[in-house]
Amino acid sequence: MTLITRSRFDQFQSRTLRGSLGAVAFYILSLAACETSAQPAFERPPAPVSVVAAVSDAVPIYVDEVGKSVAREVVSIQPQVYGRITAIHFTDGADVRKGDALFTIDPRPYKAALDASVANLAQARAALDLGRIQFARAADLIQTNAVSRSEYDTRKNAVEVAEAQVGQGEAAVETARLNLEYCSVRSPIDGRTGHRLVDVGNVVEANKGSLLVIQRLDPIYADFNITENDLTAVQRNMSQGTLRVEVRLPDAAGDPRAGSLTFLDNAVQDGTGSVKLRATIPNGDHRFWPGRFVKVRLILSTIRDAVLVPAASAQTSAKGPYVYVVKEDSTAEMRPVTLGQRQEDQVVITRGLSAGERVVIEGQMAVTPGGKVRVAKAPESPRTADGAVPAGERGRS
Repeated sequence: MTLITRSRFDQFQSRTLRGSLGAVAFYILSLAACETSAQPAFERPPAPVSVVAAVSDAVPIYVDEVGKSVAREVVSIQPQVYGRITAIHFTDGADVRKGDALFTIDPRPYKAALDASVANLAQARAALDLGRIQFARAADLIQTNAVSRSEYDTRKNAVEVAEAQVGQGEAAVETARLNLEYCSVRSPIDGRTGHRLVDVGNVVEANKGSLLVIQRLDPIYADFNITENDLTAVQRNMSQGTLRVEVRLPDAAGDPRAGSLTFLDNAVQDGTGSVKLRATIPNGDHRFWPGRFVKVRLILSTIRDAVLVPAASAQTSAKGPYVYVVKEDSTAEMRPVTLGQRQEDQVVITRGLSAGERVVIEGQMAVTPGGKVRVAKAPESPRTADGAVPAGERGRS
């Protein structure tokens, strides 16, 4: 009989235990592997998005500036004769027409002066008639030597003096008549009156001080400046015809008022590097007021068949702007694009996108490049989405 020592028994027991533990571990790993292979891989659900189709339209190339409304004509009414104001024929802030009475200066002294001038003229004409009769007699008598040559010359000279006096009298009458007309101060233009600067009873002097300021409001000017960097483009497009201008008030919604560019200054201003321009716009409803700031859009040219998308669809990354394009298999493609000018709530895509392609306008944060998307709203063009005319069409209105 073989005797088993204590140490050999311990070694046998240790090997047996390790083998059992290994078998148990292998069995557990096998079960885990089977369970893992049985579970399907995790797939991200489609991102809900709203999309819209890019459209093609004609859009303007423009320059936006801030300008100021300026009255086309501004007249300071001054008295042309001395006298006392006896009547005022308008109310402050009233619209007046050319020729409407504004003030009346006491006409009585000038009426008397006119009557005196008329009387003096009549006297001069009577003297001229008498002188001509006497000269005619002297001309007949000198043929028979009935009058001397000196008397003939005296009567001839008297006629010439009388003719000069008549001319002087006619000028005096015309001056007196003008002074009498000046007593009635009338509007020289169609326009709107400001606040009167004199009241009834004030004495005014000829060509001193202003009685009133009248401004013509229709049409009205919109003055604005552009930088010298934009001057070349403006000049190039002006050579092809009159440029169109759109003017709007900063605090007023609605369509802009269309006008035309009517003035380009002849020099760049020192220090500012800007050039003054002036647009003329209709203002029959007095919507624009002299001295008020306005937004001016100078239309330089028009791009035909430009690609437009809502401005909300354009995103920016470290590599530049991009949009998410939804493909036919409902996956999103991250498409780098080149942006053009903003057109109201849309933006021009000059490169990277074609008309008709669907772009994501809402839900971009949940989209991953190449990932699935679920369209939450049917794609529709900007023209039919809200009934509004696209930016290009608005630019031509």
